[in-house]
Amino acid sequence: MKTIFKHIKGDKTIWAIVAVLAIFSFMPVYSASTNLVYGLGFGSTFGHLVKHLVLLTMGFAIIYGVHKIPYRYFSGGSVLMLPIVIVLLIFTLMQGTTIGGANASRWIRIAGVGFQTSTLAGLVLMVYVARYLARNKDKQITFKESVWQLWLPVLVILILILPANFSTTAIIFMMILMVTFIGGYPLKYLGFILGSGIVVLSIFILITKAFPETMPNRVQTWENRITSFFPSNDLENKNTDKSKRTENYQVEKAKIAIATGGVFGVGPGKSIQKNFLYASESDFIFAIVVEEYGLIGGSLIILLYFILLFRIFVVIRKTTTIFGTLLVVGVGCPIIFQAAINMAVATNLFPVTGQTLPLVSSGGTSIWMTCFALGMILSVSASKEETEEDILDDNPLDILHETI
Repeated sequence: MKTIFKHIKGDKTIWAIVAVLAIFSFMPVYSASTNLVYGLGFGSTFGHLVKHLVLLTMGFAIIYGVHKIPYRYFSGGSVLMLPIVIVLLIFTLMQGTTIGGANASRWIRIAGVGFQTSTLAGLVLMVYVARYLARNKDKQITFKESVWQLWLPVLVILILILPANFSTTAIIFMMILMVTFIGGYPLKYLGFILGSGIVVLSIFILITKAFPETMPNRVQTWENRITSFFPSNDLENKNTDKSKRTENYQVEKAKIAIATGGVFGVGPGKSIQKNFLYASESDFIFAIVVEEYGLIGGSLIILLYFILLFRIFVVIRKTTTIFGTLLVVGVGCPIIFQAAINMAVATNLFPVTGQTLPLVSSGGTSIWMTCFALGMILSVSASKEETEEDILDDNPLDILHETI
């Protein structure tokens, strides 16, 4: 054990929380995968368990590798990655297909593994925003200058994500507003940016309504998810939109699963609703957790995320640079926010969004990007010698040269 601790740096509590969540995830994923196997005919339950093991192993490798990198390199790295991310997002939109009638233009396949480019884009964008704010901390920010250097890249990336993934776009936008507020960006400009974001979204909706063939079913899907969240008497109406009935069905099954779990749960692997609940291994895995492990199991999961949030704030408090502080806020808070949304959807406190439960849900990209973000946080917490000058003087071309 001492040998292991010699090789890992940073906040040991964060390492422990990540390990506990990852180990705990095996039983719910294994249990919930029966829906994929027997309901949709995808592989075997053991195969899904092995896949989850491989993905988590790669995730821990990512955490270990990233946390060894001095976090000042992430500053220049975000500049190098920005054009790559934009190209990937454009490619993803162009090659988008449908899977089971659902729009899958948010995915590309790399070596046979589905990769969601929007999650990578969000991570890069948060680091880029932290870099901009840190570099301008002692300057008087003008709106015109910030539009070109800060908000134009943000706008381009969010517009490319929006057509296929509204919930991710909204989360990234809100997190960016939070980071810019913490980073001292003028409040009067933030109000204008928020208003502009609402205008851009409205224009996008109007265009897709006027030309539905450009983005088939996307706005309708958003509408159905919002309207299905509110009580309605048309659930049994045959004229009700199919996707809206699906949203209602998912929520109802999730509520039944949670109610069935009670205080102690029905036991590991004994969930009944996993056989009927679509995406029970990913988007609605919290409902399966509560059904099998009860209120106690669900509360422990929530407690772990609260402790993770607390440790993120501990890292923030100990960080000696503006960039380090904003980096941890920008990549750490979205993890907790995503977990809260996932659990809120499962308990019918929030409309269906398609967000996974970090480190617990099955999935490739979501696990890897979460691990990348955690690696960054651990890199900041492990750093003792970084100064603001080292980070602000960091040249992206120097990073590229050192990497090569």
